[in-house]
Amino acid sequence: MATEVCDSRELANVAATRIASALIATITAQGRASLALAGGTTPRAAYEALAKIPGIDWTRVSVYFGDERAVPPTDPDSNFNMAEAALFSRVPLPRENIFRIQAELADQDAAALAYEATLPARISVMVLGIGEDGHTASLFPGQAAVNERERRVLPVIGPKPPPQRITLTAPVIRDALQCIVLASGAGKTEAVVRALEGPLDYSKTPSALARDGLWLLDPAAAAGLMPSSYTRV
Repeated sequence: MATEVCDSRELANVAATRIASALIATITAQGRASLALAGGTTPRAAYEALAKIPGIDWTRVSVYFGDERAVPPTDPDSNFNMAEAALFSRVPLPRENIFRIQAELADQDAAALAYEATLPARISVMVLGIGEDGHTASLFPGQAAVNERERRVLPVIGPKPPPQRITLTAPVIRDALQCIVLASGAGKTEAVVRALEGPLDYSKTPSALARDGLWLLDPAAAAGLMPSSYTRV
């Protein structure tokens, strides 16, 4: 586990640098890399910054999604739509390298199974966010999907609209070569403490599944942590 804290104005750039370094290292070592994207405002800024970083051979990167809402890909609530605007349209990423969750399909379970079939054995770099309730991807506290051990992709119902979603599950998070978790703002303070320093209770705090990853926080999100537990960058 590593936790880095930086000024909120620099968080996106720091995150982009860490993502880029991990992708380049994996491509150098293995010839290809896979990247799973999160939704949200903080990740969006990181993707915009990532698009400006040179040296990534995007023809060797396959892109997946940690979760998706049951909306068309052109909908403002679509994580794909956000990633298209923030990243895909700005880099030479072949369209066939983008694996979109077809969460808008009527048969959510079939869509989840189809997406599971596209996933690599291990995601190289998985970008995650954390909600004020401690959720990550669309794994929400108290829901059965948090404890899934076999299926790698599941349909779920979220607490906020649009409720129907499809999410990657704990086995994918645990098997990722590197998880990079982004959090900013005072609303995340308590959830970050639970995820990083509290008792491991995935049902209460699903984001603790990525406890061993790299956590990138602004000072507000890190305010509840022990100062000795993180590095200022």
